[in-house]
Amino acid sequence: MAHVGVPRGTARTRRSLAFLATGVLTVPVLAGCSSGGEDPVAVAAGQDIAPASREVVAAGSELTWAIDAVPATLNAFQADADGATTRITGALLPTLFPLDARGEPQLNPDYLESAKVIEREPKQVVLYKLNQQAVWSDGREIGAPDFVAQWRALSGKDSAFWTARNAGYERIEKIERGKDDLQVRVTFAKPYGDWRSLFSPLYPKEVTGSPGTFNDGARAALKNTAGPFRLRKVNKDEGTVTLDRNPRWWGDEAKLESLVFRAVDPKKRAEALTEGTVDVADIDPATANAVARAARYRGGNGQPPAHGPGSDITPAAALRSWALAHGSDEEAAEAAQAARAKNREAVAVYAAEQKSLAGFAVRKSLEPAYTQLALNGESGPLADDRVRRAIARALDRQELADTVLRPLGLPAKPPGSHLALAGQPAYRDGSGALGDQDPKEAQALLADAGWTVGGAVRKPGDTKAGSEADKKTEEGKKAEEGKKAESGKKAGEGEAKAAEEEKDDKASRDEGLYIVGDDGKPGDHPAPASASGARTAVAHGGARRRAGALEATGDDAAGATARDQRQGGAAGAYAPAGTPAPAPASLRGRLGKDGKPLTLRFVLPSGPGSQSLRGVGEKIVAMLDAIGVGTVITKVPDDSYFTDHVASGDYDLALYSWPATAYPATDGRPIFAKPEPATDGSLLVEQNYTRVGSDHIDQLFDRAVSELDVNASRELLKQADARIWAAAGSIPLYQRPQLVAVDKKLANVGAFGFATPRYEDIGFTR
Repeated sequence: MAHVGVPRGTARTRRSLAFLATGVLTVPVLAGCSSGGEDPVAVAAGQDIAPASREVVAAGSELTWAIDAVPATLNAFQADADGATTRITGALLPTLFPLDARGEPQLNPDYLESAKVIEREPKQVVLYKLNQQAVWSDGREIGAPDFVAQWRALSGKDSAFWTARNAGYERIEKIERGKDDLQVRVTFAKPYGDWRSLFSPLYPKEVTGSPGTFNDGARAALKNTAGPFRLRKVNKDEGTVTLDRNPRWWGDEAKLESLVFRAVDPKKRAEALTEGTVDVADIDPATANAVARAARYRGGNGQPPAHGPGSDITPAAALRSWALAHGSDEEAAEAAQAARAKNREAVAVYAAEQKSLAGFAVRKSLEPAYTQLALNGESGPLADDRVRRAIARALDRQELADTVLRPLGLPAKPPGSHLALAGQPAYRDGSGALGDQDPKEAQALLADAGWTVGGAVRKPGDTKAGSEADKKTEEGKKAEEGKKAESGKKAGEGEAKAAEEEKDDKASRDEGLYIVGDDGKPGDHPAPASASGARTAVAHGGARRRAGALEATGDDAAGATARDQRQGGAAGAYAPAGTPAPAPASLRGRLGKDGKPLTLRFVLPSGPGSQSLRGVGEKIVAMLDAIGVGTVITKVPDDSYFTDHVASGDYDLALYSWPATAYPATDGRPIFAKPEPATDGSLLVEQNYTRVGSDHIDQLFDRAVSELDVNASRELLKQADARIWAAAGSIPLYQRPQLVAVDKKLANVGAFGFATPRYEDIGFTR
């Protein structure tokens, strides 16, 4: 399904947008550093791209690849760039360090002969030696002027450039040519360990050289490119972006003659596959199941189809239908013949659809992204880290991962890091800093924060009522119910005394006790006195939940009376003076403080492609309910989910995803940076939509990004991740599934996992 993006800031920001947990990450983000140190962790799920050597891939033909929409811009550094922007520019522009299958950047020999740190003191200097054959599509060589122009546009020093990020570029002090324009010396004012992340994609100086061309010139066109393909046409009316082979490409010639990116609504991907209008499409589990069913479809040869129209017709039913159609009853025969013709037509249409879908295979892996439960710590109960940790300790992350991934046949080990995923060199499991699921520990944390069973009905300062309620353990509740049963029996035997209660009406009125009406306000009638002469207020009705609140209602009055009788009481029997009113049914077992129940607003997207996400949300609700935490699910449209709720902080709990990155020191910092107050009183959160952070975490990121020793940097990131776990603002739940429908004749395309696509190798097999 389509993902919902988060607007990116103008400073440090992650290279890809946050997106819904059921969405499709169209391309891997740029990430990684060279490996070293500890033994690598195995990739949770490898690539599934039908790999083939170039010799068996035919030259020529056209491939159509589904994207969500024609991108608003082809400038990947602008705020409205999206996954389609990255997918398309990946085939058009230089990527100096594409990712391998483990999400680790590797030098691209098509553009670089070498690139390395040649000086560390007094300042870091990186020397790039460019491939002498590398040229732009207009024939000009790729060189130092392109690097200089891009640095100046993205450094953040000139606000006339509308750039979405400047991470790393702001650390550059100067860029100089070496012996010639094919040697580029980059000097950093401050050390930068993630220097490989820079200049990818690399734009020609004609785009980045001035604010005008940067802001507008590359939005709908790229006249100068340097990839295996060049841009032929962007047709927004038809919803297509068409690329052709680049005749000036010096590397391996692209096998495809043309590559078309077509905008297809994620909800209509199955239809597009059936109609043959796309060859490659990211799909949801429902469409993947449809493709799998098509492979099992059978028809003809006198056998009923395995599924679809006609699959429920038994041999006996078929025989009766034939007999009616050829019988002597003309009216019945005509009706039977019409029904049989209609069924044959439906079977033929369905069979054609299944034949089309059977031409596709589902390539599946795990996306380089994880879905998290976000806990908004800006205000309310979740501002207390004990409450956040309690919520986290209530979660069975393995069950949630199994729910999403097991039905797809994918490994379902919950992520142990916020900053990398299993298989990446930087991956270290830091979840032990928070701990595994432990409902008892969760309840202890909540009790320590003041959230108790009695607190849901206790008024501030009402220590007696609170202490009485807090003493009700499971055994105490059973004993109390027994006592109520005994007192109810005695009350039943004393019904003859009811007349005496009528005489106390006046006394009751004088003492100011009134019946609570259906509207929750005192009524006109005084509360009757009990047989013992004590008096108490009587609430007519129960309670109902609405938008997280409890309000009085008279709907449950009769039920309350019957419930009183079942619990040992009798209609008209009252508790002694000073006894607290029983909690409404909806609050029993619910934690609270100062008379307010602990209820959290859980915001989820309502779109048709978000069923899996909502299913995960419902399981989380049940896990929280088990420890006494209430939730109110609020379903909102997908297009407003992030902008109006997550990014603005209008939620307590939410589910969304972050892409993994091999540059976590750079890309992770804005996501976990401590929010700072702005001059207008608002909170500057960068991309930290949980609003949970600390100075120590920020310091660890700052040290890690400045560390040129890879192992030392990873150790600092490991420490930062442990503190992120302990803060419990973000709880990773599972790595997202990656499902791609691909024409069975295609090779070297599908579920890429961490790796960057190699577009020139994609094509149809001979």
